[in-house]
Amino acid sequence: MALWSPDTPCSCDCFVSVPPASAIPAVIFAKNSDRPRDEVQEVVFVPAGTHTPGSRLQCTYIEVEQVSKTHAVILSRPSWLWGAEMGANEHGVCIGNEAVWTKEPVGEAEALLGMDLLRLALERSSSAQEALHVITGLLEHYGQGGSCREDPTPFCYHNTFLLADRTEAWVLETAGRLWAAQRIQEGARNISNQLSIGTDISAEHPELQTQAQAQGWWDGQGTFDFAQVFSLTQQPVRMEAAKARFRAGRELLQQQQGGITAEVMMGILRNKESGICMDSGGFRTTASMVSILPRDPMQPCVHFLTATPDPSRSVFKPFIFGVGAAQAPQVLSPTFGAQDPVRTTPRFQTQVDRRHTLYRRHQEALRLMESEQGQGQRLLQEQQDLEQEGLEAVRGLLLGEQVPSPQELGGLFQAFVERESQAYA
Repeated sequence: MALWSPDTPCSCDCFVSVPPASAIPAVIFAKNSDRPRDEVQEVVFVPAGTHTPGSRLQCTYIEVEQVSKTHAVILSRPSWLWGAEMGANEHGVCIGNEAVWTKEPVGEAEALLGMDLLRLALERSSSAQEALHVITGLLEHYGQGGSCREDPTPFCYHNTFLLADRTEAWVLETAGRLWAAQRIQEGARNISNQLSIGTDISAEHPELQTQAQAQGWWDGQGTFDFAQVFSLTQQPVRMEAAKARFRAGRELLQQQQGGITAEVMMGILRNKESGICMDSGGFRTTASMVSILPRDPMQPCVHFLTATPDPSRSVFKPFIFGVGAAQAPQVLSPTFGAQDPVRTTPRFQTQVDRRHTLYRRHQEALRLMESEQGQGQRLLQEQQDLEQEGLEAVRGLLLGEQVPSPQELGGLFQAFVERESQAYA
């Protein structure tokens, strides 16, 4: 079982700004999903649903008990699995996850992926705190485990999560079934593939400290420091690199304290110098997301998603839950049913083409940007103009200058996807 090696991909970055760190009365959430460079990430809309009592739900590897009602969600996910790297629900809850390795061994048995836990929490919660309880409850009942990439060589890790809603955020960090959580009620916070909760613990697994003592990791003296006690003594190379990204992300947030907007978060996600915008060693930022969660419950939450790799050369497109919200077919990958390599055993023995329409056209645009300077610059300018149009539309909406119908709001993402796709065609 491949747990980690110096060359193993294991990076992501999540950010949140809670007033007064935000420039407006809103929580701002952001994430870069850094994955194997050829992995396709799709954007999936799942409407709210009701379910038969006692029914079962198939996740990536295992089944869990379904709940009677699930909320509508928008997900950015690797197209081969059930869960998601990041997403939001109709109640303004946003979640992003990160890979982490701790002193608790990573199990080889298939269980729930961290990405499955993320989607389950979005479907079942109406606040960030409730989402935390959903994840920790499922973690206790089912555990976490299974390969996290589409490859015959398994790659496993535990997870940290950043959860946000209109009023606050939570950082949840796990080690097997154990966990610690920190509540963020003001200011800015980021996470980057390492344990970051020290002594400021707002909630924890009831056996967290006794397990640490039983393993000889903590002597029970002094204030319990979760990151210090559970972090690996010898960190792999990529986790050392994550420390540098964490520090850089924290500094970028601190530089903008009091003035953080969606555009500021997009700029941070596009920062290549820090490694936050990743393109290294067969590994890159495969999708990105920024969300505006207004304090005013009468204002809609807005979620910007790229559905394409490299945010520095992608368009953040606005999605708003509404009556007209539906799946945008251009960002939905093809399906392969029972013959999908994730469904056959042994898993991942063959490869399939999971590229969706926008991904294919974006690939061609990237090639032009790299080979044809004039045409590439024109395409980049078109991307920037389209994104700015979306930002201006959202700004007008939140300021009350525009009052579109619920159907128009629900169709906003689809409209921008179509226009981006046409620009590349």
